[in-house]
Amino acid sequence: MSAAEPVRVEPHRALRRFRVARLWWIAPAAVFLVLFFIAPLVANIWRSIGGSAPGRASQRGVLENYTVLVTDPFYFGVLQETIVVAVVVTLACIALGYPLAYFMVRKAGRWKGLILFCLIAPLLTSVVMRAFGWRVIFANRGFLNTLLVDGGLLERPINLANHPVSVYVALIHILLPFMVLSISSVLQAIPRSLEEAARALGASKIKAFWHVTLPLSIEGVITGSILVFVLTNGNFVAALLLGNNSVRTLPLMIYQQFNLTQDTSFAGAMGNVLLVIALIGLWAQSRFGKGRGI
Repeated sequence: MSAAEPVRVEPHRALRRFRVARLWWIAPAAVFLVLFFIAPLVANIWRSIGGSAPGRASQRGVLENYTVLVTDPFYFGVLQETIVVAVVVTLACIALGYPLAYFMVRKAGRWKGLILFCLIAPLLTSVVMRAFGWRVIFANRGFLNTLLVDGGLLERPINLANHPVSVYVALIHILLPFMVLSISSVLQAIPRSLEEAARALGASKIKAFWHVTLPLSIEGVITGSILVFVLTNGNFVAALLLGNNSVRTLPLMIYQQFNLTQDTSFAGAMGNVLLVIALIGLWAQSRFGKGRGI
């Protein structure tokens, strides 16, 4: 074989080398997932069923933590309230987010960049700062009370920071960008010619939106809803800083179990229940999105 002649590699050898190399390519990501995702999950499950754990030893038997969560009226009420808060915040984000996303994509024109910046800018700040900002606004001598009293709408200030409404408002403010960005990305991909064709065939603006735009954008609504629902389930900062403990959710209970009672096994059981709720949400997304290409 001369020096200029190319080296021929058998196809099956090249395929085998590619498969071996592919395993090495995914090895760093696999090791990372095992160490920082799967291993903590397994440890949390082991701790929640009564396994040994650092800190205070569990006094409950196997699965007793989960039995307490579903049979104790207080903790079952907390579980129900967690789901109710997530559903209410998700519906509110849909009601506020869809019109905003539609305006940004279809009507804003040159102001679209400014609206997008206003949506993304809060995401660059801490969730704690945003929740605390609402506490300042809703305080007795905060901006809202000062405005209402000076405007003659209230005789004396109301401490809205300790009202459950403040928790919902803060959660909606924190999570609304996720809903708007999910819907706007889908709306952006819908050709305007479809709506124009519906109008040309005699449909009104409302009918064109109801029968053309809304069905085509429903996948953005579903994706945004799952995002908001799951993130609401895991948020405890708003309930901790606002509402004066009037809104009790599982993430807040987990925080208290770790910091006050130090019952890590019970906190682990609560965390696993939240994980199951998130997985149910993802399963629902796959079921609703089946056949829609989501």
